[in-house]
Amino acid sequence: MADEWSEKLYEAHYMRVFSFAMTLSGNRTEAEELTQEAFFRAFSRRKDFRGESDEVTWLCAIVKNLFTDEKRRETRRAPMPEELPDPTKGLEQAAVDRDASFRIHKALHALEEPYREVFELRIFGELSFQEIGAIFGKTENWARVTYHRAKLRLQERMCVK
Repeated sequence: MADEWSEKLYEAHYMRVFSFAMTLSGNRTEAEELTQEAFFRAFSRRKDFRGESDEVTWLCAIVKNLFTDEKRRETRRAPMPEELPDPTKGLEQAAVDRDASFRIHKALHALEEPYREVFELRIFGELSFQEIGAIFGKTENWARVTYHRAKLRLQERMCVK
């Protein structure tokens, strides 16, 4: 049975936590599972929340750890086949979109840590610099500087084909 704190936590932060999980995974089903597991862990480990950060930052850190653990497990499994292009698009447009998407992801993948993760948290996760800093255990200013450097490095890589 959920208590009042759990209900308020879920209602207040579900969408932001789900959006963050979606940013990390890029897959709706996986993001839903990550979000559910993060809230389950938060509810069952409420005493572990020390209040040193915002609740949403705490929840996103749980999601990040769950996602990282899952990716480590996946590296031990056989790779899944690539997805087929969207049949509703023309083949030419799908090829162009796929090529552009591939180049962007390739440039992002080439970014060293923590630049890549900070960039993804800011752009795809829509987290504030304060929240990003808290996830890394750093300052808001550190997050701003790291994001700016990541953006510059990504722009340099996108200009070089």
